[in-house]
Amino acid sequence: MELRTLEYFVAVAEEGSFTKAAARCHVVQPAISQQIQTLERELGEPLFQRLPRQVVLTSGGAALLPHARAALAAAAAAALVFADRSGLLSGSLTLGTVGGLEGTRVPRLLGEYHRRYPGVSVSLSGSSSPKLLARVRDGGLDAAVIAPPPGGLPAAVGSRTLLEDRIVAVLPAGSRAADRPMTLDEAALRPVISYSPDSGIHAFIRDAFAAKSLELDIAYATNDVALQIALVAERVGIALTSDASPVLAADPRFVVVPLEPAIRLRKVFAWRLGTQPSAPLRAFLDLWTELTDGPARGGATP
Repeated sequence: MELRTLEYFVAVAEEGSFTKAAARCHVVQPAISQQIQTLERELGEPLFQRLPRQVVLTSGGAALLPHARAALAAAAAAALVFADRSGLLSGSLTLGTVGGLEGTRVPRLLGEYHRRYPGVSVSLSGSSSPKLLARVRDGGLDAAVIAPPPGGLPAAVGSRTLLEDRIVAVLPAGSRAADRPMTLDEAALRPVISYSPDSGIHAFIRDAFAAKSLELDIAYATNDVALQIALVAERVGIALTSDASPVLAADPRFVVVPLEPAIRLRKVFAWRLGTQPSAPLRAFLDLWTELTDGPARGGATP
């Protein structure tokens, strides 16, 4: 029973398809089928029930799955330990990022990761939270920093909190005292500059307005916080934006006020559960544990 065969078995079990498993493992479909058939002969019983449009685990397959995952995780952990000991950790790490992370711990983590593991090629991909989450779920990214949806992350995705955030109103200087909150009813009467519907943050603002039976009418939609603030400075309207954005540093052109009721959200580091993580991803998560106190959701670090 070889590790590669167990990897194929887990991929088919999770994807429910030999074709999808082959794409995930970067091999041709017949190679997957042949290895699974060999494993079934070795164990003496079928592991999958082959249906017209999908494959499902038999009772034997269900019994094997946790052991296969444990074996792959143990092998990955051993590889990481010895790669770290020898300083030869290599491979690639693909990370997705939303905007506004320059003032967070992410640059420091990436900097230290680069110094420790120069042999790992790190690729960053910027997009909106919903799109990044979809790519994490389908294996297109190893992990991503996102704003999770209001209903929470799916069970198949683990996460660590990067920061707690809130939405604030940004107005032209002199138009309001900084200690005077703005109600959502008041905000609804102004031209609003905020995130476009493809942003994960947009859903939090939309739901908060809906809870007050208010319609969110965004006159200027952009996910570029710097542009949002520039439009405020030109007195185009008020911005409803992330308080954590470093763009909101003290600037005489505008005033930042809290909203009432508060609109709170998080940004998290998210990765896919249920598959053995790559050694580069394990190393990044271990470094996160070492350098931060960020809590984990979805089980222990993979």
